[in-house]
Amino acid sequence: MQWPTLPEPAASEENSPPGPAAPPFMRVDGHPRSLYFSLDELQSRMDSRRPFDLEVDYTRTMMGFLLFRPATGNIAMIGLGGGSLAKFCYRHLPDSRITVAEINPHVIALRRDFMIPEDDSRFAVVQMDGADFMATHAGAVDALLVDGFGAEGQPPALCSQAFYDSCAQALSPDGILVVNLHYDSPDYAVCVARLQRSFSGAVLEIPAPEKSNCIIFAGHRAFPPRRSIDIRKLLSGMAADGRQQLQQEFSRVLWCMNSADDAD
Repeated sequence: MQWPTLPEPAASEENSPPGPAAPPFMRVDGHPRSLYFSLDELQSRMDSRRPFDLEVDYTRTMMGFLLFRPATGNIAMIGLGGGSLAKFCYRHLPDSRITVAEINPHVIALRRDFMIPEDDSRFAVVQMDGADFMATHAGAVDALLVDGFGAEGQPPALCSQAFYDSCAQALSPDGILVVNLHYDSPDYAVCVARLQRSFSGAVLEIPAPEKSNCIIFAGHRAFPPRRSIDIRKLLSGMAADGRQQLQQEFSRVLWCMNSADDAD
């Protein structure tokens, strides 16, 4: 693979402190509640009748980490948003401990509006910069989900080489990193190349159904062959509503894996 040349980060991008966090707003249209920084781009959506469901397509793709790491103990997340992934994992992965790092206090302030559980023995939301958070978790994370976007898009500090290196160091030997990237971003290829460097090439790109997002899976070990993954067995212990949300998308992820293998 020919990796693109990586530009040196500007001091203003990675080394300077972040500016004031922009407040998001919630839009309510009957039962749906949506989180925005601007109406141009949806951040999160929830149906108040089913607050633990994954309403946005790419979040179901991100849950594809269970195909590679079904027995997940410590889950860390960078970016809270409306809490869709955090709530789904809390409900459907009861043996997991979930910690969410969110830098924006205005996002955390909407926690109850999006029915995000209170902190308890297996769930916590911390106000902390995601890059700083990763530096304190060496070797302790089994699944790391990075979905940190703000009013200006993805912060440079969450897609730098140093950050991805920290992610690699934070993962347990069999751990899985999941990153949501915008496929049409001019920095997309650079971000993937940085992930390739941090994980020695063990990187899998899966376009989300809506195409504007691409979900990247990365780990220290090679991904298992597609034919060795039994979706029904992996989801057999999950409640029916969780299985129904994931089964079709997991099949699509495996199909994408097969297509990538054929292309190679």
